[in-house]
Amino acid sequence: MERPELSIAVERTTDEAVLKLAGEIDMLTAAALSTAVNEVIAAEAPPRIVLDMSGITFCDSQGLGTLVVLSRKASHAQSLLLLANVGDFLLRVLDITGLRSALMIRDGQATG
Repeated sequence: MERPELSIAVERTTDEAVLKLAGEIDMLTAAALSTAVNEVIAAEAPPRIVLDMSGITFCDSQGLGTLVVLSRKASHAQSLLLLANVGDFLLRVLDITGLRSALMIRDGQATG
């Protein structure tokens, strides 16, 4: 069985940091996402941290929990964590689990 991969590319502007995600967010990759967001916060938290979810193909319960924890951490750092380009499958999972209201979801493109 192939090990799931998660690639993370960070682009910063004065107003936000955009993390372009591709692959799977699960128990094997959630730590990498946490590390990337924590580094953005530690470097000087921008007003917005945007997770561009357009390349995400899978997200398990560990991934969902990680998103909620990162949202809280960003909030404590006076930053707003936004999910952008969220696919239909993930929106359904967020609805089913009741987490959609716990996360900020931005419609449209991640940059602009």
